[in-house]
Amino acid sequence: MWNFLKGFVADEEGAVTVDWVVLTGGILIFGVVTAASISRGATESSGATGNRLQSAEVPAVRWQ
Repeated sequence: MWNFLKGFVADEEGAVTVDWVVLTGGILIFGVVTAASISRGATESSGATGNRLQSAEVPAVRWQ
C-alpha cells in the first residue's frame, strides 16, 4: 500500500494537463472580469449620452 502511495505522489504524468487546465481557467476568469468591467462602463456612458440627448433642445430649421 505504501509503495503505491509513494509511486502515485512521485508520478508526474498528467501534471502538464493540470497546468494547462489551471492556466486556461485563469485566462477565462480574467476575460469574464474584463468583459464585465467594460460592459458596465459602456452602459453607464451610453446612459449618460442618452440623458444628455433627451434634454437637448433642437432649434427649428427654416428652409428658404
